Amino acid sequence: MGQQEKVATSLAGAVSEEISASLAPVDAELERRYPGDPGTRQPVHTVYVPGDAFAADTIRSWGDQALAALDEHAPDAASFAAVLGLSDDLAEPVYSRVRAKLEREPIEDLRVDFEDGYGPRPDAEEDATAARAARLIAEAYKNGTAAPYMGIRMKCMEAAVRDRGIRTLDVFLTGLMESGGLPEGLVLTLPKVTYAEQVTAFVRLLEAFEKAHGLEAGRLGFEIQIETSQSILATDGTATVARMIQAAEGRATGLHYGTFDYSACLGVSAAYQASDHPAADHAKAIMQVAAAGTGVRVSDGSTNVLPVGPTAKVHDAWRLHYGLTRRALARAYYQGWDMHPGHIPTRYAAVFAFYREGFEQAAGRLARYANRAGGDVMDEPATAKALSGYLLRGLDCGALDIAEVARLTGLTRADLEGFAAPRRGDLTASAK
Repeated sequence: MGQQEKVATSLAGAVSEEISASLAPVDAELERRYPGDPGTRQPVHTVYVPGDAFAADTIRSWGDQALAALDEHAPDAASFAAVLGLSDDLAEPVYSRVRAKLEREPIEDLRVDFEDGYGPRPDAEEDATAARAARLIAEAYKNGTAAPYMGIRMKCMEAAVRDRGIRTLDVFLTGLMESGGLPEGLVLTLPKVTYAEQVTAFVRLLEAFEKAHGLEAGRLGFEIQIETSQSILATDGTATVARMIQAAEGRATGLHYGTFDYSACLGVSAAYQASDHPAADHAKAIMQVAAAGTGVRVSDGSTNVLPVGPTAKVHDAWRLHYGLTRRALARAYYQGWDMHPGHIPTRYAAVFAFYREGFEQAAGRLARYANRAGGDVMDEPATAKALSGYLLRGLDCGALDIAEVARLTGLTRADLEGFAAPRRGDLTASAK
């Protein structure tokens, strides 16, 4: 032991107390506005099905159609890998996991659509379709055939369709209540939001429903779909989407980018409307920054190039979809929208390849951090959070197995969750 150092201070304890008291409102504001990620599973995609097309067997039908597409256009791992450019070491693990996923859980998040995919209908018809959607979703959760997340996309809060959208939501939620209550995986999507006041109005609507049924305040959350330029940039130059998150009063769960409505709003020609257009990148970057730390998650949009027709055309569409999905994942958009059963094989192929190809490196870095073993990268708590989040997302979607993660990290899922959700102060401290 060396010589013990003399510790001296100059400030009275009252100084620290006064500073803490002056920052107490800021501390409270940080906790309220930036609670961090909720730590729940985020689906890798959202599938939307028009209200009149949704049926009891929709999820299984999409899985069967996706498997049939593989059988016809890529019947084995080698052929599928050749189409997508997968490395030899990934070909079999990815292909086998994609097929297993399509058999076990083909859709992670399903939205019954009453907006663009459904269109204007007679009121009696939309009433009946909304009631039917509620009944079928309730039955699916009861018999174990539901996707992990399910719900509806209602019409927006603009004047022309506002009353219809409110009524459809009421019919749907009331139907769920009468069928046994709201399922845990319920998700609501509010489209074409332009002003924060529309979000506030939707919050008041959900509050009214909760009070009418004696539900816990805040039980109903919702996603905000970003489809207009005004939802990104307001007339005063501020980011509207940031105000929308606050207007949701803690109920917002996601921001979903609407590829085609947003592109059209900016005048992008139809041939160039895509999720990798510079206008799309700008919008999603604003969404991402506005949502960071709030617990609201960002979802990419979709491609409208469908994998149908002869094999060569299907392969071209698969390559496009795979590339767009990988691009989104690298930019931390871990969720997107799929429009056709043929998109699901490449959605899962892209997701599984993304997590499997970086798995060993991420696991090794996290293990060294957890054991304070050092290495060629100096990781800090924020990096450990990212590494564990990466592994948890891989586990949730089926790209990784807990046994292989435990083998390489020596950590349990609870350990991973602990690293993924550190206390706020931990992220500002350097790793020891």
